[in-house]
Amino acid sequence: MDRKSTNTKISTIRQMVGGVLRRLVHDRAGNTIALIAASTAPLLALVGGGIDMSRSYLSQARLQQACDAGVLAARKKLGSSVVTDGIVPVTVVDVGNRFFNLNYRDGAYGTAGRTFTMGLEDDYAISGEAHVDVPTTIMAIFGTKKMSVNVNCEAALGFSDTDVMFVLDTTGSMDSKNPGDSLTRIQALRDVVKSFHAQLEGSKAPNTRIRYGFVPYSVNVNVGHLLEDDWVVDEWTYQSREQIILPGETKTKTKWENWVYISGGYTDSIVNSYPATFVPGSTTTTPNPNSNYGEGSSGNSTSTTTTQDRYVCKRPSPRDTLDSEYDVLSTTEEPYAGPPEGTRTTVHMSGVYNGRDHWTSLSGQTCEVFSREYNDFTMEFDKISYPASTSETSWMYKPVTMDVSNWRSETDGCIEERDSYEIYSMDDTVDFSRALDLNIDAVPIAGSPSTQWRPMYPDVIWARALMNGSANNFKVEPIEYDRDYFHPADHSSLVACPVAARKLAEMNTGEVSTYMESLSPEGQTYHDIGMIWGGRLLSPTGIFESENADQTGKTTTRHLIFLTDGHTQPLDISYTSYGLEPIDQRRWTLRPDPLLDRTIEMRFGIACREVKKRNITVWVVGFGTSMNDIMKQCAGDGHWFQAEDSAELAETFNKIAKSMGELRVSR
Repeated sequence: MDRKSTNTKISTIRQMVGGVLRRLVHDRAGNTIALIAASTAPLLALVGGGIDMSRSYLSQARLQQACDAGVLAARKKLGSSVVTDGIVPVTVVDVGNRFFNLNYRDGAYGTAGRTFTMGLEDDYAISGEAHVDVPTTIMAIFGTKKMSVNVNCEAALGFSDTDVMFVLDTTGSMDSKNPGDSLTRIQALRDVVKSFHAQLEGSKAPNTRIRYGFVPYSVNVNVGHLLEDDWVVDEWTYQSREQIILPGETKTKTKWENWVYISGGYTDSIVNSYPATFVPGSTTTTPNPNSNYGEGSSGNSTSTTTTQDRYVCKRPSPRDTLDSEYDVLSTTEEPYAGPPEGTRTTVHMSGVYNGRDHWTSLSGQTCEVFSREYNDFTMEFDKISYPASTSETSWMYKPVTMDVSNWRSETDGCIEERDSYEIYSMDDTVDFSRALDLNIDAVPIAGSPSTQWRPMYPDVIWARALMNGSANNFKVEPIEYDRDYFHPADHSSLVACPVAARKLAEMNTGEVSTYMESLSPEGQTYHDIGMIWGGRLLSPTGIFESENADQTGKTTTRHLIFLTDGHTQPLDISYTSYGLEPIDQRRWTLRPDPLLDRTIEMRFGIACREVKKRNITVWVVGFGTSMNDIMKQCAGDGHWFQAEDSAELAETFNKIAKSMGELRVSR
């Protein structure tokens, strides 16, 4: 029963009773019994109307509550994916009806004719209409046997001001496929993030700000372009090498240059071909005189060399019959600055060639013998002689301090972390004045290198005393060696620098799509650096405080969505945000407990705790992998998920979007 019909019935009752009482007042001829009898009907109508109206008001209030409960439950079940796929599952109606029925049972308060219908509005709200008939008691005597009660309701899922930071694993394994999927993991991730963005944008209320940020991570993170100049050091010391020149004797060095064709010619032809000889691969082990082992080292004193199967040409080439004649045309001398100093002599000569020479070339599994026949082939050239030193070069492998003030144009933007120290357990009390890498809000101080970040220069990093990725071990002390030690930059996965991170900003569909398509899987899995920088870019009280604070008069909800497809998988031969870890030893040293992977996981857990202290909701998603206890504890119950394939990943992001929304009665 709506308010208009209720007021109409009350007015009718009042008019009827008032008319009877007025006639009685002016009628002086009656007696007391007549007066009482005459007043009984109006009094019954007045009292009965009040009773019936009370029942109708109670039914209306309960019906409104049931209607609200039904559409709220249905809208929550619908979620936000309807914005992108337009699908309304049958279960949505079932859930809405069930909640309506639970809150207003058929026949409640003696009512009859209960109905409840729902519909989907253009703004994806769910509206409802409910109706019951309330039978009358006393009022039935006066011809009104029932009163109709009608209510309307509507529920919407919307988003208030919201900041979302995606911390995304872009390691090499993201380029693989989960069982049953046709898409690689990175392709599936691109699709769900774009859909997630569409859901939030399609459901947000007018004048609402939703911002998005991204931190791709693997071995490190690419955040250099986000940093102010004063936040980065002007010089830094790297595990590198410097060349050493050893003195020796002076001798004459000769080279031939400036060849010019004069006349004559030659003819090439294939003389012969025959099957190449197959040589199987082999593995040899030799002593390594340069190995150096510390206490507890797991290295050894040998180096292993492996050759692959190959084909070779073993037959000798035919004998050459080449005849050449040389004439000196001119000679000049000039001072040579060196080093070493001396005289540079240039002899301009002419050469005439006749006869034939041969050579053999391998083509697949066939050896081809070629011949070139010369016919008065004439060339002029310069024979240049100058003093040269027999000195040899070597390398001193050691820490080298470099001027890095031009890092913006010289590097890709990946950075080394600021000062830290070894932490052995998540239960340890962390000294954030020393562990500045885990202090996500601390602003660097200009001129204080311990508080500043350092640009990464992969090309200058050398793992001294380590011959290759698996042979012998590292040496912390400087060492001289005349050949190359292990160079991480020769293996791109060991120095992988992800796509540049993005600060929080409102983004349209095209911007999100372009960014997601730019992600490129490469490198090993270091979860801690991703969580650290996700927190830094999202924190309302840190280095981007002025940009991340709440808007005037509004409250911003903050969410960090952390997605990975694997457990921590570091390599101590990688060049990371903590340098070359076995040599730099900023957060870890070569030790059995904790190992490097355990160290990284603990620091991930500590960083996650710091993020949540900023009133940030953390969601952790394992894609094609299981969640370990540290990740579950980081997210907390109801905030971590395991998605085995792309379909489950899409459903997971739908759940997160729905949980982030604010469900409310809109009318």
